[in-house]
Amino acid sequence: MNISMRSNQKNVRRMIVFLCVSIVLMIIWYYCYPNFKTNMNQYRFGATYMTMNNPFFAVINNEIKKEVEARGDILITLDPILDVDKQNEQILDLIDQQVDVIFVNPIDANKITAGLKACKEANIPVIVVDAPVYDETLVDCSIASDNYEAGVLCAKDMMSKRESANIILLEHISAKSAVERIHGFLDTIEGNSNYQIINRGDCNGQIELAMPLMQSMLKQTPDVDVVMALNDRSALGALAAIESANKSDVLVYGVDGSPDVKELINNGLIQATAGQSPIKMGQLAYQKAMELLSGNEIEKEIVVPVELINSDNIFNYDLVGWQ
Repeated sequence: MNISMRSNQKNVRRMIVFLCVSIVLMIIWYYCYPNFKTNMNQYRFGATYMTMNNPFFAVINNEIKKEVEARGDILITLDPILDVDKQNEQILDLIDQQVDVIFVNPIDANKITAGLKACKEANIPVIVVDAPVYDETLVDCSIASDNYEAGVLCAKDMMSKRESANIILLEHISAKSAVERIHGFLDTIEGNSNYQIINRGDCNGQIELAMPLMQSMLKQTPDVDVVMALNDRSALGALAAIESANKSDVLVYGVDGSPDVKELINNGLIQATAGQSPIKMGQLAYQKAMELLSGNEIEKEIVVPVELINSDNIFNYDLVGWQ
């Protein structure tokens, strides 16, 4: 065997050794990533929301993402599309990916328990945003609007505009935040026989479900004066149904303070909305996550104030953006 052939064989062996070492190092990196991650001071965050077709949740996520990426960290955002079983699976997947903190916007305040218990067992902190859960022991912090007050504000505005009313409720009974809004509304009118609930139904807070539901209820109970919707998306669905039925003089209330509803308030087509701040929620969620990762104690519950937005104060708000 000549010198040239021996040299080539040595080069091949070196290449094989190099490739083997590279593969081993890649495997070590993959399975030991959390240790490398800690050394690099880079964090991985997970987030799962009810549905990303609601701009409200997109704004919350964008605020978190902006802060996460500014620090060079990673945010994994998942959309269960209103399927609580899928949301629980997503939480398990985030646990498998060994994220440092999980942001959860629960589809179902009760059925999300399975995922939250898994987080507890894995020692991964959970910050709930917008929609609280019933078992607060399973989460590290809940950040939500004053949802009860949102319903109260809508009811008080209605009572100032109408001495009596037949009312339809659009609900989302699996979301604790939505339940609290309706409770606030109902408690405010309780005992006053001038205000009657003539129909109610669950629309999951979605336009595409609220519109046909409202159309059906208008046929069942056409003598309606007021619609109290759990959020702005369902208020938009209600308005579309009301307009398609050529009805007028029906007061529509929502909760969110979304740009499209603020524009409709400005044009006199929707009565009012209880304005939330998804921007503030997102900022607080990230802030509290970083405090937890720094070893600090944080508040168990943070309530973000709401404010009624109607024709009297609409000029104080940005019609094309969120507050």
